[in-house]
Amino acid sequence: MRTNRPMELPEDFWIPIPLDTNNISAFSPYLVPQDHLGSLGLFYSMSAFMFFLFAAGTAINVLTVACTAQYKKLRSHLNYILVNMAVANLLVSSVGSFTCFYCFAFRYMALGPLGCKIEGFTATLGGMVSLWSLAVIAFERWLVICKPLGNFQFRSEHALVLCGLTWVCAMCAAVPPLVGWSRYIPEGMQCSCGPDWYTTGNKFNNESYVMFLFGFCFAFPFCMIMFCYSQLLFMLKSAAKAQAESASTQKAEKEVTRMVVVMVLGFLVCYLPYASFAVWVVNNRGQTFDLRLATIPSCVSKASTVYNPCIYVLLNKQFRSCMRQMLGMSSGDDEDSSTSQSVTEVSKVGPS
Repeated sequence: MRTNRPMELPEDFWIPIPLDTNNISAFSPYLVPQDHLGSLGLFYSMSAFMFFLFAAGTAINVLTVACTAQYKKLRSHLNYILVNMAVANLLVSSVGSFTCFYCFAFRYMALGPLGCKIEGFTATLGGMVSLWSLAVIAFERWLVICKPLGNFQFRSEHALVLCGLTWVCAMCAAVPPLVGWSRYIPEGMQCSCGPDWYTTGNKFNNESYVMFLFGFCFAFPFCMIMFCYSQLLFMLKSAAKAQAESASTQKAEKEVTRMVVVMVLGFLVCYLPYASFAVWVVNNRGQTFDLRLATIPSCVSKASTVYNPCIYVLLNKQFRSCMRQMLGMSSGDDEDSSTSQSVTEVSKVGPS
């Protein structure tokens, strides 16, 4: 359905210009189902997927926080950062994923403009805290294992300060759309909300905001992660080469290499689609695309509330043992320490 559009868009307008005209509807996604964007099966499939992210993400992140609160041995500086990420994931899953589940079930942004702003803000805030927590974990591993500062001891208070810094950085990214630098509008199939990547030449200065997000909230933390983990791998390879006959050192090197690859891939899977999509839209004004494609980056980023804990928590033997014990699935806690702690032991044979 085609309609004539005014060039001046209202503040909470839902369809940006220009887009594929086959996607444009005269009906607001705040009021009526957007069935022109997909079949009922597609909407309900997305609703089911979002419900899975809501249920699984909420459960695993609540369990992470509860385990840390119950077992004192989990209260290390590294685990504080993991809990910080769990709290951020919990915010995304309990608010962002649940809102999307509800709206996909009704096939439109049934919670209205205010609900759109709340969902967009909480998803952006939680996502940015999670992203910066990944960078802080890499920084912590670099300081503890590679010891670039010599005998400096990374303590719990340092971890808490860095956790607070992740929320400050996240607020710098999530608040501007609420106060006039960009804005939160329905995206993709109009059942989830995010920053306005689309419109240009308006009072919201969307282009500068998108480039700010790409530089400050993707490129910088990604470079930080790559630097820290590359230094970690170089140090471990040197240690393994110096102790070629040590089976434990060789095993630790392989485990850490695998862990680093998984962590970097997890980061890219979570945030690269969103960053790439936003930058493509900004640099290809006037190009048409299917609005349904804009739903993919949003869904992938929300899925991080499930697969990030699987990487950073469930693969941590100490966390896994405590979770099993708390759930009554294991009566002992004699499992080995976490992979990250074994890496710290390996650092003793490396240069300090």
